Parts: sequence; C-alpha cells; structure tokens
Amino acid sequence: MTVQTLTIIQPDDWHLHLRDGEVLARTVTDTAKQFGRAIVMPNLKPPVTNTDMAVAYKARIDAQGTDLDALMTLYLTDNTTAEDIRAASESNIVKALKYYPAGATTNSAAGVTALENAYEAIAMMEELGVPLLLHGEITHSHVDIFDREKVFIDTKLIPLQKRFPKLRMVLEHITTKQAAEFVQQSDVNVAATITPQHLMYNRNHMLVGGIKPHLYCLPVLKRNIHQEALQEAVISGDDRFFLGTDSAPHAKGDKESACGCAGCYSAPAAIELYTQIFDDLGVLDKLEAFASLNGPKFYRLPVNSKTITLVKEDWQIPSSLDFAGSTIIPLGAGETLKWKLKD
Repeated sequence: MTVQTLTIIQPDDWHLHLRDGEVLARTVTDTAKQFGRAIVMPNLKPPVTNTDMAVAYKARIDAQGTDLDALMTLYLTDNTTAEDIRAASESNIVKALKYYPAGATTNSAAGVTALENAYEAIAMMEELGVPLLLHGEITHSHVDIFDREKVFIDTKLIPLQKRFPKLRMVLEHITTKQAAEFVQQSDVNVAATITPQHLMYNRNHMLVGGIKPHLYCLPVLKRNIHQEALQEAVISGDDRFFLGTDSAPHAKGDKESACGCAGCYSAPAAIELYTQIFDDLGVLDKLEAFASLNGPKFYRLPVNSKTITLVKEDWQIPSSLDFAGSTIIPLGAGETLKWKLKD
C-alpha cells in the first residue's frame, strides 16, 4: 500500500543563511513553517565574529515573532582568539564556529587566509568540544572549481584531522564522493550536511540547454557520480549525515546578472523537497533520522517535541516570491512536488 501521509518529529536545518534587515521577514518565516531549529550562518556584512554580535543578530531573528530557535555561529578569522572561543562556549547562544576560506563564497572576504593562522582558536575548540563547521574548498586560482572540495580534503582537512584528532567537525554541504567517504571513514566526531540541490541535481541540470543561474551555488553542482554518492550516503542511514539546506537567498536581479550570485533559496519548500528525494530513492523510512534525529545527536541537543505531517498531494512550487519589495526565485520554482506539508 502506498504511503499517503507521513508524520515525523519536527526537523531542524543545520545549515541556513537568513541574511539580515528587512528580508528576515521572508527568510525566518519560510524556515519556521517547517523547522524547529536552525544553525544560522554568520557571513553577514560585517561578519558575526564575536558573541556580542551573535546575541544581537539572534535578537533580530527572534524579533520576527516565529517559533524558530536560532542556533548561532561565529565567523572564524585569522584573528579569532582562544578567549573568543571560551566566551562563545559559555554563552549558550553560540553553538559552533564557521570556517570559510577567504574568497570562497558570498561574503567570505574576511575568512581564514591559512588554517594555521587559526590553530590557537581551533585548539580551544577541540578542548571545549565546540564544533568547527567547514566550507571545504580550496580557493587557489589554479585549482579547477570542480576539484576544489577534493583538493581541500587531501591538502587541508586530512592534516587538520591529524593535528586535532578530537576536534568535532561538520563538513558542510558536501558535494563529492570523496567527501562522503571521508566522513564514512572518520570517527563519530566528524559529520556532514547534505543539501536538497546536491541530492536532486548534477551539473548537467545547471549547464545543459543554457545556464540555469538559480541552480548555481557553491560548492558548485558536480557530475552525476558524485550526486549518486550523496544519494547512497543518505540511503545508508549513517547517522553522521544530516539535513542542512544551505538555503541562501539572493534577489532575482542578483542571480540573473553578470555576478550570478551563488546560492539556492530552498527554504520555502525544503522539507517537501527532501521528502520527494527520499521517496524517489525508496527510503522514506530513513527521512526522519536524517531530518530530525542525526543533527541533534551530533550537536548534543534533545530532539524536538513537536511533529509535522506531510501528505501525498501534488502542488507546484511558486515561480517567484516577494523579497522585501524585490523578487526571489525559490529552488524548484514551477516544479510539481508530490508531498506537501500539512498546515
């Protein structure tokens, strides 16, 4: 008998960009309709680099009046100190530090120029059990954009793991077979988030028949063998893989421009997208663990007490949405999904 309704523990989004200012009314509300908590990325202008800034940002998020529990992160820089890490750990507001290689993605100019520059802070993170969230790409111009994640693992991540063997790490928005295998071959203190776009699409979807700017994100979509490896990772049920949308809003004009800003806005239909993916893969029974259980386990938090229900019902993702007076195109715009979140 075909499943027509699915009730799971309320999920969380363990990798989310909300931006700041007027657009919070859109981004926070879209996420709060589905998720109980979210790990909020710190790449604002200026970046969120200390606990006081994180507290202030959380207050702006909370002011939107939703039930979303914003779990804050700090932006790791060359100048982050051990005392900054201790203050963050004691705050109960900041849950992790985010590593961006300088210049890797949106608002990453202030990122770490060399991991060695952050060793003092990372050593304190290892001591206190504060997770390091990694945008795992090399940004050297001579490294092909499709190889940046693999080269990062080989040249930066493996040495980092050897130097700090007890460091708790999340390899964010993984896109390659090598990244999935790195997690699978590591200890329980290493985990990874996987986005809907990297499970649904490969680079052909983005490039064949004309460039699709709303599928452009970083790390960039890879070839189908890597997409299939990520699908196998979620099919496996390994609890070190969990939901992280990397929903990253940019106005339509910023996506459809010479810049072609990197990021997919998946928040409006995120859990429906994941449900469709898991249904298509024949593993609906694995969705709850991936979306609702594995993340809290890694972050040492209780699971949510509420549940959500999805119903088997065709509906169409809107072709566009209001974005603080501008327009934003959601991931999957105009596509028909077979699962819908019940109000």
